[in-house]
Amino acid sequence: MSTVVRNVPRPDPAHLAALATFGVSTVHEAQGRKGLLASYMRPIWRGARIAGGAVTALVTPADNWMIHVAVEQCATGDILVIAPSSPSDAGYFGELLGTSLAARGVKGLVIDAGCRDVAELAEMKFPVWSRAVSAQGTVKESLGDVNLPLVCAGALVRPGDAIVADDDGVVVVRREEVAQVVAASKARLAKETQARDRLAKGELGLDIYAMRAKLKDKGLVYRDWDPAKDDGA
Repeated sequence: MSTVVRNVPRPDPAHLAALATFGVSTVHEAQGRKGLLASYMRPIWRGARIAGGAVTALVTPADNWMIHVAVEQCATGDILVIAPSSPSDAGYFGELLGTSLAARGVKGLVIDAGCRDVAELAEMKFPVWSRAVSAQGTVKESLGDVNLPLVCAGALVRPGDAIVADDDGVVVVRREEVAQVVAASKARLAKETQARDRLAKGELGLDIYAMRAKLKDKGLVYRDWDPAKDDGA
């Protein structure tokens, strides 16, 4: 039985705006290095940085029918997250579906499958993170699910979870942890800003992060060059 769940809760828009500002790397570290989608999920054009609530769609191989169903469930500020029930790199998504999602205020797409019309999507500035780029067409024959939990690129995504995506990849934040992760990301960013300022003044990471004692405990030894030994050993 295939299901469409309507009216799922979304994260606070202010929290989503903050997550987009922090970016994927900071958010991933701040929430304990979890929630990161596989590294093969790459943006089809560089420079986009978004965060939004997840609308999920499970599709069947080389069949994009349920994407059209999912579009109706998307609202302003959402990110559509798509995964196939079995591996497929067909071109599920292109310019026309991008136009439809953009008209509904959707911030972008994350798809563990193929995307096409990448030049047109880049021109219209609609962000997509995909597993592959493929001109292979799809059919509209098989049902799937919309707004049920799914695994996308190795990460569990539930409808209404926060998705953060930029040039570094894609990370998911559980809906009930969003406020906590925003606070942790803010603190991490402040700490990184202080470290950056010190590094820019010439201080070493060895001293800023108090690494020397630990390196010594691990057995690292310093000694001066011995001119009697060509290899310095």
